Amino acid sequence: MNHFYGKQKETPKAQGELKRKLGLGAALAVAVGTTVGSGIFSSLAEVAGAAGSATMLIISFIVGGLIMIPQNLLYAELSSAYPEDGGQYTWLKEAGWRPIAFLNGWLAFWSTDPSTCSVMSLAIANYLAFFIPGLAGLGVRIVAIVIILAFTALHYRSVEAGARFTTFITSLKMLPFFILVGVGLFFMKGELLAAPAMPGAATGIVALLAGVSATTWSYDGAVGACYMAGEVKDPHKTMPRVMILCIGIVILLYAGLSTIAAGMIPLEELAASDAPIALAFSKIPMIGTAAGIVTALLGILVITGSMSSATMYQPRLEYAMARDGLWYKRFEEVHPQYNTPSFALLAQAAYAILLVCVSSITDLLGYFTFICLVKNMLVFCTMFVHRKKPDYNPGWRCPAWQLMTVIAIFANGILLVSTFLWTPGASIVASVVALATGLPAYYFFEKRNKAAKA
Repeated sequence: MNHFYGKQKETPKAQGELKRKLGLGAALAVAVGTTVGSGIFSSLAEVAGAAGSATMLIISFIVGGLIMIPQNLLYAELSSAYPEDGGQYTWLKEAGWRPIAFLNGWLAFWSTDPSTCSVMSLAIANYLAFFIPGLAGLGVRIVAIVIILAFTALHYRSVEAGARFTTFITSLKMLPFFILVGVGLFFMKGELLAAPAMPGAATGIVALLAGVSATTWSYDGAVGACYMAGEVKDPHKTMPRVMILCIGIVILLYAGLSTIAAGMIPLEELAASDAPIALAFSKIPMIGTAAGIVTALLGILVITGSMSSATMYQPRLEYAMARDGLWYKRFEEVHPQYNTPSFALLAQAAYAILLVCVSSITDLLGYFTFICLVKNMLVFCTMFVHRKKPDYNPGWRCPAWQLMTVIAIFANGILLVSTFLWTPGASIVASVVALATGLPAYYFFEKRNKAAKA
């Protein structure tokens, strides 16, 4: 692999600013913890239905992971070139696309980031209801609010303590998956793996494209660690390692899970299941009768890990925007003792709690999937801009970057087209709303910036 480590000077961190306290393990935990979320609980069934055969199911997860490698390699280069908080916002801004960078952050705060916390807190509360008879309705919402407050307090008080917890819970949540893969090897049936495609299912390249498309969301999330690049030690070396290790770990995990599931469960049964992971556990003797309990516990672990990561990294976006004068000034505040983006964390929690109380709004937030995919594609396009900048000096360079960029754009395009075809009305509405609200807000902040400089 043709790469080099640049010798860049890091901006010293003054008192009252975020400091570099996160090592490789913590950053990797954020990346893996965000990627391996609740989606894997349903994606096995979705990919099985799309792929149509056991062999194509396994290949789909492997190929789906492989085509995400270019995306992570680009993230590795960009985060080493701009080792500061903000992630995609920072890369768009540094490409000279300041209005688009703002729209990225505008959508993230109002439509995706706090809603992620609200949805995950409700999911954890619902899994807890499996063990607590009578917990429902208002009780579930109260528990979800307590969960949001608890994680906010954890990451408000200490970035190190938050990172340690995230590392611990991510390691813990991965363990049951690897146990399922290891134990499941002894109960696989070769005839299930060699079974022909389901009646009426697509075959060949059509089945592969359908299966790969269904895996894409399962691999998304590693970029979360890039939002905290400004707090990572030696980011020029650490961030590329995080991005590469993350995709490698997740590919191995998903390839193993898909192989075990296809070898223990007839594909028709797997594709029709609402809980494929629970179904896989139920096929293992001794564990089978407790599959529901195991799945509920695993659900709590998995989503807790993802929520800890999201609560930790998401406010760094608004913090970075506020420092550039493109967000409300208070979001720039850093706690003088804890060195965390205190106000941004509290604002995220307040909005997430509001969404928990008004769940119908959470449903509407799904409309912004299309515009967020457009934003992702634009981020990859910035590579052609960054590479031409005379002062562009990343600590690590992506090999065959032009090919990697084209592949990343294509992989994202698969989701973009499928999302538009699935909900064309919602996609158009979301685009109009994003522009109609975001652009006036952008010009408001820029006008304020000019007034402050006058």
